[in-house]
Amino acid sequence: MCLVVKYFAKVQNICQKDVSLQHNLANKMRIDRNTGLVLEGGGMRGVFTSGVLDAFMKHDLYFRYIVAVSAGACNGLSYMSRQPRRARISNIDMLAKYDYIGLRHLVTQGCIFDPKLLYDRFPNELIPFDYDMYFRNPALFEMVVTNCNTGLVEYLSERNGDRQRLIDICRASSSLPYVSKIVDVDGQPYLDGGIIDSIPVERAISMGHEFNVVVMTRNRGFRNNSRDIKIPRYIYRNYPRLRVALSHRVKVYNDQLDLVERMEDEGRIAVIRPMKPLEVDRMEKNVQKLEALYEEGFQLGEQFCLSQEK
Repeated sequence: MCLVVKYFAKVQNICQKDVSLQHNLANKMRIDRNTGLVLEGGGMRGVFTSGVLDAFMKHDLYFRYIVAVSAGACNGLSYMSRQPRRARISNIDMLAKYDYIGLRHLVTQGCIFDPKLLYDRFPNELIPFDYDMYFRNPALFEMVVTNCNTGLVEYLSERNGDRQRLIDICRASSSLPYVSKIVDVDGQPYLDGGIIDSIPVERAISMGHEFNVVVMTRNRGFRNNSRDIKIPRYIYRNYPRLRVALSHRVKVYNDQLDLVERMEDEGRIAVIRPMKPLEVDRMEKNVQKLEALYEEGFQLGEQFCLSQEK
């Protein structure tokens, strides 16, 4: 508990110091009906996004177009269905109760995140998803996936009331390579959209949304210092184009980070992101760290909303 209190204090101090930055950001771009919302993934770092989106819902800030990838897609579903705190409960409360991340799930179900729990029991039983509200929502919600056959990115949506297809798309968008099964949607094999398009701001622009709010799960200045390697032929041997995409993953992501920071400096996008390097990793199980990151997201999301109301 002491750790969490200290972290909250640091976050509050950072947010207070960053007030002028956030006001400058608000002055550069005002939200209108054509502003898009872009949600990055990041595994359990996505609790930051769930905090931001809960703040948006508190202040009735909604967008007509949302494009989301991986964990961003999971959190975005609860935003589309207008269910505040649902994503937080899923990411934090239920993790503490069900311990749904681990090698035993990889061995027994082929996925390091318990897919039966996350994509069946959660939406249909334990924390029911409001499908009716989702399908009544006039906004367009696209989820980013990687086609394993073509090695290309695709942007899928479900507006015709097919509940299972909606969940399958979300699961495909969130299926991390190497530690998840390939997911079939419409007869095509898919994996995590973040393999190719981790921050789909260019997609939002191509859909006619010149200005966008981008919610990221890494601090400004972060770059992936790993090296790209050629994926051996025995890995995904039936999907050679997927191997090519995986072999360039680090460079593609770092190039997108460069693009986002350049667009932010030019006033073309507003970015909400953690204010310092994270102590939360992609498969984080420390609930105290997750709670602290959620609260940081909520505070920054609320600060952004208040700046728009002035």
